[in-house]
Amino acid sequence: MAGPSPTGGLSPSRIETLCDGVFAIAMTLLVLEIKVPEPHAGPGLVHRLAELVPKMASFGVSFVILGTLWVGHHYQFHYIRRSDRPLLWINIGFLLFVSFLPFATGVVGNFPGERAAVLLYGATLLAAGLFLLAQWTWATAGRRLVASDLDPAVVAAVRARVLAGTGFYAVAMAVTLLSTRAGLLLFALMPLLYLVPSRIDRHVRTPSGS
Repeated sequence: MAGPSPTGGLSPSRIETLCDGVFAIAMTLLVLEIKVPEPHAGPGLVHRLAELVPKMASFGVSFVILGTLWVGHHYQFHYIRRSDRPLLWINIGFLLFVSFLPFATGVVGNFPGERAAVLLYGATLLAAGLFLLAQWTWATAGRRLVASDLDPAVVAAVRARVLAGTGFYAVAMAVTLLSTRAGLLLFALMPLLYLVPSRIDRHVRTPSGS
């Protein structure tokens, strides 16, 4: 188990190490769903590569989404200074869905027009986002695992950032019920939500007493 933190409680360093490892494996597993065409008689290479477009697209979108989840987790641990048993289990739940995403991505790649496949994909992302929200809520409630003088604006900004993502996933799932293609498009556009700098970036660049 992790040793004591300089600020009291358990150090969160092992949580970060485990999460980095799981993210690295999950991001690598994504590409394994794309099989290199074998040289045999039949359609030409260009045609066979074109058949892989759905899998390539699902790989690219999922890779970037995993990247946004990793960035969100990383930013939270910029402020989380201690850990406790509930935080450990919240992270286990978060990693459960991170590690499940390659499977959900493979299902979408094989059945891009199937509503059930897109809903499975969305549910996986929504669950991961909710665990990320739960982590921040638990850590900051009463300043349980963060610095006691952490700026309330930071707490609110991080929460709003995570809520925006989970809300986007929920909306994309609802749209999928009406149009599978539109739902897929929304999931593909979702990473754009996090490419725009936010107030959190400003706080991270500015040293604080936290």
